[in-house]
Amino acid sequence: MNLATMRTNVRRDLKDEDAANYRWTNDEIDRCIDNALRDYSLVVPDDEKATIATVSDSRNISLSTLTDVVLIYAVEFPIDKYPAIYQRFKAYETTITMLGRETGDGNNAYVYYGKMHLVAATTWTVAVPHEKIIALGATAYALLQAGGYSVNRANVGGGYTPVNFLTWGKEKMARFEKELKRLKSRVRPAVLYSPAILPESQSTDWGP
Repeated sequence: MNLATMRTNVRRDLKDEDAANYRWTNDEIDRCIDNALRDYSLVVPDDEKATIATVSDSRNISLSTLTDVVLIYAVEFPIDKYPAIYQRFKAYETTITMLGRETGDGNNAYVYYGKMHLVAATTWTVAVPHEKIIALGATAYALLQAGGYSVNRANVGGGYTPVNFLTWGKEKMARFEKELKRLKSRVRPAVLYSPAILPESQSTDWGP
C-alpha cells in the first residue's frame, strides 16, 4: 500500500473515479487521508525504539531528536541487561526524567515509544488489516467536507446534494469512530514500565 493506492481506494468508495471530472482534488483526498491517519495513530501508534545518549549525572533524557511522538512506553537503562532494566519516568514536552536511583553516565538508553503513522509515495506503516479503516475515515472526512462546503450554494449534482453528503458522511464517520473504539479496546500498547504521571492531553484519552 502507498498514498496513490489509498487515494484510489478512497475515490472508489466516494464513487469519484471519473478522472476528467473529479469532485475532490488529489490534495483534498490526501488531506482527508492524513486526518484519518492522525485519528488512527492516536489509538494505534507506530511502535518505535530509539537509542539516545544519556547525560552524565543527569536523570534527564532529551527527546528532541524524535518526531511525531504520541506516547512514551518505556525507558530502558542501563541497556542490554538480562533481565532488562526499565526506569520509572515522567515525560514533559521533549524531556524524559528518570525517577529511580539511576542517573545518566553518558551511555545510551533505549526509549520505546509510539509515533504517528506515515503515508507517502513509497512508505506506508499501517498494518494491512487496518487499511480499510483509514479508507473509511478518509471517505467520511471527504463527504463531511463536501457537504459542509456545499450548504447554501448552487448545486447541480443531481442526487449528490449537500444533505446527501452530510448524511452519508456522518454515517461513515460513526462507523469509523466505532472501529477506532474497537481497536482501542483490543490493541493496547505493551507498557513495560508505567510513567509516574500520565500526561494531560486534549487529543488522547489514556483510559482508566
